[in-house]
Amino acid sequence: MFTIGTAGHVDHGKSTLIEALTGIDPDRLREEKERGMTIDLGFAWLTLPSGREISIVDVPGHERFIKNMLAGVGGIDAALLVVAADEGVMPQTREHLAILDLLGIDRGLVALTKVDLVDEEWLALVQEEIGALLGGTTLEGATVVPVSALRGDGLDALRAALDALLADAAPRRDLGRPRLPVDRVFTLGGFGTVVTGTLLDGTLRLGDELVVLPSGRTTRARGLQSHRTRIDLALPGRRVAVNLGGLATEEVQRGDVVTVPGGLRPTAAFDVRLRLLAGAPRPLANATSVGVHCGTAEVVGKVTLLDRDSLAPGAETWAQIRLRTPLAVAKTDLFIIRQLSPGVTLGGGQIVDPAPARRHRRRQPAVLEALETLARGTPSEIVLQTVELREPAAAAAVVRASGLEAATAQAALDALLAGGQVIAFGPAVLSRSGVNRIRLRAAEHLGAYHRQHPLRPGMPREELKSRLQLATRLFNDVLARLVAEGAVAEAGVAVRLPEHAVRLDPAQEALARRVGQRLAATPLAPPTLPELRAELGPALDDELLAAIVALGDAVRVGDELLFTPAAYAEMVAAIVAFLREHGTITVAEARDCFGTSRRYVLPLLAHLDRERITRRLGDERVLVKA
Repeated sequence: MFTIGTAGHVDHGKSTLIEALTGIDPDRLREEKERGMTIDLGFAWLTLPSGREISIVDVPGHERFIKNMLAGVGGIDAALLVVAADEGVMPQTREHLAILDLLGIDRGLVALTKVDLVDEEWLALVQEEIGALLGGTTLEGATVVPVSALRGDGLDALRAALDALLADAAPRRDLGRPRLPVDRVFTLGGFGTVVTGTLLDGTLRLGDELVVLPSGRTTRARGLQSHRTRIDLALPGRRVAVNLGGLATEEVQRGDVVTVPGGLRPTAAFDVRLRLLAGAPRPLANATSVGVHCGTAEVVGKVTLLDRDSLAPGAETWAQIRLRTPLAVAKTDLFIIRQLSPGVTLGGGQIVDPAPARRHRRRQPAVLEALETLARGTPSEIVLQTVELREPAAAAAVVRASGLEAATAQAALDALLAGGQVIAFGPAVLSRSGVNRIRLRAAEHLGAYHRQHPLRPGMPREELKSRLQLATRLFNDVLARLVAEGAVAEAGVAVRLPEHAVRLDPAQEALARRVGQRLAATPLAPPTLPELRAELGPALDDELLAAIVALGDAVRVGDELLFTPAAYAEMVAAIVAFLREHGTITVAEARDCFGTSRRYVLPLLAHLDRERITRRLGDERVLVKA
């Protein structure tokens, strides 16, 4: 199934020709019939001499309705450019052809209409003019078929030419991700909301669960039709009408995309290869706002030129377009940009990355090289680059974002995983270079932390996770790998560089010895931290206290107590032994064990609760573990 789109200047007979070819009047609106001018998209279909069935999208030719024309040609396989013999090439002939060229539509015919109004000499001149017009475009060398829709001249020849045009056309690709850019929304009595469009990238089945993007509204394919015939299955490239269950017409609009859940995600930006028309009125400056037409959608976007300050007419470059309104697009989708006022077609191109992970800095060679790879690389290169631009990313998201057929992308990803160029961490994947970047960032953060806090054993795990901006599961998995590789080491709940160790200078060592001596003098009833500071001076700060604990010279219990390791071990052993014999212990019983006061026993028991050695039950403690 293929779709043909018309193009051409207003009043050159596009709709009349389609009706003569198919017997179907593509003008649906009463205003169109009254004015004799196409305003919106029209649809028809035709069985060619070979038996091949085609859909036809008829577009308006007036410059005021160019936006409707753009909504109609996004999904076509071939173009039928219509030029009236009595007028020849006109402004919208040129603009429509420029749009077809920007969209890469390289199959087409020219229907030279109204030949009954001119003589042979004039007809030859117009044909020569058309040949010159097509030169250098994707339709260069296209067959020109003279026709008269009113008399029927040349209609059989045009049908045969269409048949020949499509004879060797490849079928639309099936990426397993059906999507239907909506070009029409209406209500059908007894059915409800119906949308139409040209199906892309996958197969749609009756009853499929669907989602409307970018709104995210969910629905179901309650009915499928093509060419007014009910079907159970629609293949890529087919014009299809879908009855959407549970949605009102105001909940869907032209430009939306109907797809399966998880097939696409709306994006507020995409990276592109952008070409400015040679006939553009002026160079395109960086940060210019333009109308962006992609599929059947039209939104406003701002163009960031990634390697220059302005784009000259006829030139092309890499760019990022940021959108005011999100769109559901895919890699390799083609687009058009137009000047906002007055409306003029400026250029267009192809989407290389439909959802870049970040706003690019300009004039960055690495960014330009990455986009070049995404556009022209091998499947492995494309998948690897997709990983690097999104990491960390779910493997399924990488396959989807690559723009390759699912099986091809998955095979490339599997090969990269097997070769170690991509590394799996649970459902997420990182490139080997991405893991190396995390390793370097971790080393930089830890090194700075060690310089700022030389007496601390390391940076708290949670702080390092926050600085690396990694999700908990991924952080844990990556940290385990870095520890296994010897890149970092764990110190309890902290992380350190392998070479880092807490070292005291001579003055600090002397002060630490004095702390140890004071604790050992009355091991079961040591002075509190405020008392130690009052006696030993302000040099005994939190950093030095933490270092004394980290070196194993003291055990901190609560906010204000330190015990010698020996005293701490003796007290814990005594409490555990008491609990094993008696089952429970109170504060008073613990106090009596050591002949000390509540001032020391209360913080100690609370500490043992936190360490999960004991558990408090009312006024008593019970043993949790030995």
